[in-house]
Amino acid sequence: MLTRRRKELLLSRLKQDGQIVAKSLSEELGLSEDTIRRDLRELAGEGLLQRVHGGALPLAPALPASPAMGSFAERQRISSDAKPAIARAAAAMIQAGQVVFIDGGTTSVQLARHLPADLQCTVVTHSPSIAVELIDHPLIDVIMIGGRLFKHSIVAMGPAALDAIAQIRTDIYFMGVCSLHPLQGISTGDYDEAGIKRAIAAAAKRTVVLASPEKLDTASPFQIATMQSVGAIIVNAGVPEALLAPYRDMGIEVVTAG
Repeated sequence: MLTRRRKELLLSRLKQDGQIVAKSLSEELGLSEDTIRRDLRELAGEGLLQRVHGGALPLAPALPASPAMGSFAERQRISSDAKPAIARAAAAMIQAGQVVFIDGGTTSVQLARHLPADLQCTVVTHSPSIAVELIDHPLIDVIMIGGRLFKHSIVAMGPAALDAIAQIRTDIYFMGVCSLHPLQGISTGDYDEAGIKRAIAAAAKRTVVLASPEKLDTASPFQIATMQSVGAIIVNAGVPEALLAPYRDMGIEVVTAG
């Protein structure tokens, strides 16, 4: 059988069956398994299928990009009704005396605004915006993480920030993300920012993701972590249960903000 004809047949069977098992197909067609595997490698190189151990699968559909990758001003206008509700639910999780890390981002700013005036705790942040919001909270001790200012998210980054983060153990980390997906995990649009968030999560007892609706079921270029590292997700009321069920199935607490 000519190479071109074999490849056409392989693609046809992949479309029909949803997968190719090289060993079974080689026996069925009377071809060597090495020949089938070579054809599959070449088809994968042409971007026509996904090679897996023992055969091939169809290409995974591309996930939508998150609108949360826009500028800070643009992100403030997205889900403007949902973010205060998510912020209130997050604020209710904080207990007196805890050490809490509040991430940068528009939902995080709302969280800082919704902290009770009589709350006594320590807030660690690498966001000047969060620190300024807490100036009038007399019982909240604010620890600022310094470094190079990443203007997109208005947070400090770089080696100095990483060193400081590694020295503080927090009770809760309220993480802002660009994207959240059951399989792709939590991700963001900047490589260095992903590393900073990963370091903050590693130093926290519990990570809580603030997930406004536009972030669900999307993927950004740089993964922060898999979903297994997340303790809870806060979403606003009205998010379809079909979007939330995969997270619940993983044992992740899903908090719905009314």
